[in-house]
Formats: sequence, structure tokens, C-alpha cells
Amino acid sequence: MDTLVARHQALGQALLEHGIISEDQLRIALQEQSTSSAPLGHLLVSLGFVSEAVLRDALGTALGKKSVSLSSALVDASAVQLVPQEVARRHRLIPLAYDGHRLTVAMADVHDIVALDHLRALVPDDVALEPVIAGEQEIARAIDQYYGHELSIDGILHEIETGEIDYRSLTTAGSDEYSQPVVRLIDALLTDAVKRDASDIHFEPEQNFLRIRYRIDGMLRQIRVLHKTYWPAMAVRVKVMSGMNIAESRAPQDGRISLNVSGRSVDFRVSVQPTVHGENLVLRILDRQKGLVPLTELGLRDQHVAQLHLMMERPEGIILVTGPTGSGKTTTLYAVLSQINNEAINIMTLEDPVEYPIAMIRQTSISETSKLDFVDGIRSMMRQDPDVILVGEIRDKDTAVMTFRAAMTGHQVYSTLHTNSALGAIPRLLDIGIPAETMAGNIIGVIAQRLVRRLCPHCKRPVPAQPHEMRLFGLDEDIPPPTIYQATGCRECEFQGYRGRMAIMELLRLDPDLDELIARRATLRDMRALASSKGFITLAQDAVSRVLDGHTSMAEVARVVDLTHGTALY
Repeated sequence: MDTLVARHQALGQALLEHGIISEDQLRIALQEQSTSSAPLGHLLVSLGFVSEAVLRDALGTALGKKSVSLSSALVDASAVQLVPQEVARRHRLIPLAYDGHRLTVAMADVHDIVALDHLRALVPDDVALEPVIAGEQEIARAIDQYYGHELSIDGILHEIETGEIDYRSLTTAGSDEYSQPVVRLIDALLTDAVKRDASDIHFEPEQNFLRIRYRIDGMLRQIRVLHKTYWPAMAVRVKVMSGMNIAESRAPQDGRISLNVSGRSVDFRVSVQPTVHGENLVLRILDRQKGLVPLTELGLRDQHVAQLHLMMERPEGIILVTGPTGSGKTTTLYAVLSQINNEAINIMTLEDPVEYPIAMIRQTSISETSKLDFVDGIRSMMRQDPDVILVGEIRDKDTAVMTFRAAMTGHQVYSTLHTNSALGAIPRLLDIGIPAETMAGNIIGVIAQRLVRRLCPHCKRPVPAQPHEMRLFGLDEDIPPPTIYQATGCRECEFQGYRGRMAIMELLRLDPDLDELIARRATLRDMRALASSKGFITLAQDAVSRVLDGHTSMAEVARVVDLTHGTALY
């Protein structure tokens, strides 16, 4: 009982400190509570002193727990199946997500011991419970919405086959929208994609069917094939969710969806492209939990981390990250910015567009609608007293000139460039129009990277290295071959043989010797020879070392890196 009183006092104090309620309002609510057993938060809402959303967030702050808005949350069908409806109603809770290891549950009272004990009895002992805070009325609405409706993809498809679709109900978000199976089908697909760590969802109409593919670990994987009659209603639903014009089907459109999946905020960037068989629709999944990774968790070599720290300590100059689309450049840049991000420095970014908001960093999106390009954006940012600047991409001479001007006026600048290697950034910048004399002394370093899939630890198969692989490793064929691993496939990795990805890198840190070669326009061969003499490790060398470490396979690194020369480690 004393604990309950303390929680009410903590909530009341938190609301007072944030100026959400007055002392008089708190006094009235406490007086009402003395004559009833209702929770303080419930009384504050019923008295009209606070909204349920404000109360939910204040409770989360006061209790140190996550809070979630159920109005924009997607609920996992497997979680709902675990918790019976009567349990959900009795204890005022709604299951949100279940992945076999953790059950996330939205609760009005996250410290309700009876409810938590009941949930614990419903799940295996090795499953962790993660309670998050939600509003009481939101939970009641969610129980009505999700229980009593089919939520699994197969069940929804069967429902669509046997029923009719009311297109009018798809264009307006009402309280009875879950009576439409198409609404639930889109929600189920989005939930499924996030749960399987997909980075993109492709809806691809063909002449007689609709293909649905997820991009998982950089590879597209076909998930479903549906009848073509399903697609018009599905397309309308996604357009409504992303704020697009549902009447326009002959022009490309872009939109964005913000939802809560598995108890965390996930954004979907939506793109529609007209094709001969209908509108092709692609959703890029922007999951902050996956996209914002600390530098220490990128899985880099100790040598690379040490070099990266030396580069970050230079007060002015440019650090470039190069690689093709989808090679993890943005994730690396965000990891570096998060490492140096503190209240003593002003970090500003220009991105196309901003993918993940980061606290304390001033982020600006470049777009046609904002009438702002990289050149004007950098010029404007220079008047905002920045210490560190991130320019999303160097695409042309004007952007490159402004980027180097920012570096030469005492700023640390980060940017990306499309080249095949770290040394390839030098001729690329020359080709764009940056003089060699300007580059020398102003480039701190260049990072080239690729992403390779990790072998599944549960099913990877050890094999001896073949003679041609021994030659790549720089090993004498007369010695016993080292053990490397191949992909097999099991239930844990959905029979792919791989699970997750890792970065392979080459870091070129420029010093006075390399600057001199750049200034006199030396050949790439000369620059490569000098860098190698100073311990420079190429992408191919980093890749084959990861094969020898057992993290990935030769087949996988050969897919993303040219192994025909320069791979020998010894």
C-alpha cells in the first residue's frame, strides 16, 4: 500500500514539475481519490485536467518506463494469441509483440504484480516480459479492435477471399476500420517485415498476380504471391496511411508512415511508381533501433576503431565515407556523430532526407519542396555557428566546393561519395573539379565500406580451405589448410544460412606524405604503395580475414568485393 501511495505521489510531482497540472488540480484529484479506489491518473483524466496522451508520457517519465501511443501501434498476431481476451480485459493490458524471446505488453499499470504474474504463467520461463505504459481508454479500444478479428496473414487472406471489400471504408480512418480485412492485412505485413528485420518491402504487380518481397540482409526474398484483385484495395490503404493522393495513379508519389511496432517507433518511407501492370510500391523501413548503432557495436576491427578515433580528433577537415547504395554509409556516419555528440559542440546536418532524428543534432532535409539544395544549405549553415557539419552526399562541383570551403574555414565536415575504394575518392574529386592542391591537407581520411552477411552461428558448416582459397589468403599450399565455414540453413535463419550483416572496411588516414603525392597528382599505384607501407588494409584483405575468423563465407565476400587481386594477408 505504501508503494502505491509513493507511485501516486511521484506521478503527481512529475505532473507538477512539468507544469501540466496546478497544485489546486492535484489537491482536488487527491481529495477525490480519498473517497474512491481509482488510480490518480484515471481521476485526473476523468476530471478533465490532463489528456490521456499527456498522462501516459508523464507516467513513463515518472516511472522510468517506455510509453506507447496505441493509436499508431501495430499489434503482432502471435502476441494476441498468447494472451486470452478475458485476461487482457481483467488486467487492462494489450499484448503488442512476441518474437519467441520477449513479450511486449502495453499496460495501464506497469507495476500491477497480479497482472504480471498472470502473464508470466502464460509464457515459457525463458521468455522475458517487457511492460510499456499506455492509456487506459486506448487499451480498452485496442482490445475491442484486435480481439475477435483475424490477425494472421493466412487468416486475413482467407477472409478476403470469402468476403467483399468496401472501398469507401478504406479511405477514411474510422473506429470500425478493422472490420475491413485489407486494413489488417497491410498492418500484418508491416509488422511481419519489421519482425523479420527487413529493410524494404516491395509490392510488385505483374499481369496476373501481386508479388510481395522483403529485402532482408541486403537480399530480396519473395514472401507472398497474391491474386491481382487484392492489389487495388491494398494500394489505396497504403496511400491513405502515407498521406498520398488516392485519386492519382499515373504519376510517382512519395509519402511517410510513422507507426509503433513492437513497442518502438518505426517510420516507413513510401514510394509509388506507375508501371504497365499498375502501381509499384516500395516501403523503406526506418527502424531507429537498427539504424542508430553505437560505434562500439559496429563490429569493427580494433585497428579500424583506433584509426577512426584519430581521424575524429582532427579539429578541421573532411572525413569521407564511400561505397555503393545500401553499404551502410549512413549508419557509420550516425555512429560517429553519436560518439562525438555532446552539449559542448554544435553538430548540423544536411540530408536527403533525414532518416533518423538524433537528440541535440540540428538536422535539415534537402528536398524539392523545401526549395533548398546542398549548396544553399551549406552556405546557410555556415551562419549557424556549427562545429561539425554533415553533408549527405557530394554529387557535383558546387556541393564539393562548398564542402571544402566549410572544411577550410575551421569546421570538421563529414560526407559521402560514390567510389569503389578509399583511394578512388581522390580521382573522383579531381574529376568533379576539386584541385589537387585543395584536397592536400584538407582531407582527414576516407572510409570505404561494404556490408556482408554473417553466417548463421547455429548451422554454419566447417570445411577445409580449397587450394585457390589458400592462394587468396597468401598461404603456402603445402601446409595444412585452415578451417573456414560455409552456409547451410536451419530454422533459426529461415534456411538462408545467414543471419544479420557486418561491415568490412578500408580506412585511409591521410598524412603529410600522402598529401604530397596528392598535390603532385601521383598515380593511384604510387599512393597505394605508400599507404600499404604504412599498414593500410584493403577491403579484400579485411573481407578474407573475416572469412578466416569464421564470421562469413568466401561465397558471400566474393559477392560484394573483387577478390581477384590484393587479398593476401601474409
